[in-house]
Amino acid sequence: MARRLGLDHNPLRRRSDVIEGWLLPATVVAFLLLGPLVAGLLGLRVNAENAAAQRAEQSWRQVPAVLLKAAPGPMMSDNGANAWLVWTPARWAANGRTRTGIVPAPSGTKAGATVRVWVDRTGNVQVPPLTPARAGDRVVVAMAFALAALAVFLACLALVIRAVLDRRRLADWETAWLSVGPQWSRHP
Repeated sequence: MARRLGLDHNPLRRRSDVIEGWLLPATVVAFLLLGPLVAGLLGLRVNAENAAAQRAEQSWRQVPAVLLKAAPGPMMSDNGANAWLVWTPARWAANGRTRTGIVPAPSGTKAGATVRVWVDRTGNVQVPPLTPARAGDRVVVAMAFALAALAVFLACLALVIRAVLDRRRLADWETAWLSVGPQWSRHP
């Protein structure tokens, strides 16, 4: 380990070799220091966005909507553990006006069935409001993506630095060979 990091005081070891030896530990330390900072800052930002979305959603209300067409798909799959919403044409009343458009409905719901949909102040259909569980999931996913992006960035940066060091090392070898090579090729 000491030899790899250049701590063995080898006089033949080039500076580029020492830098390359410290590149992986420096990358790991940078990730360990920056990871919590990046994830924490992004988590705070997503929390703020979630709070703003939840404040905006407080004015929403649920209204009944009558489906004009059946919602495609099975009513339930995997014994009810895997139900999903599909956007289906429907009619609903909001703010004293009857509206027609697409609404989220459970798959397999028949035409003419009534489903509850969320509408905003203007009567436009919205996806269901953000629940605390979904808000927490959004924070966790954002933090995970931030950590993954930081890891990829640091890995790419380390690869670029290593390529620069390799290029410099090859140039140094070429220079050394040009000065030593002619002395070896002379015949007495």
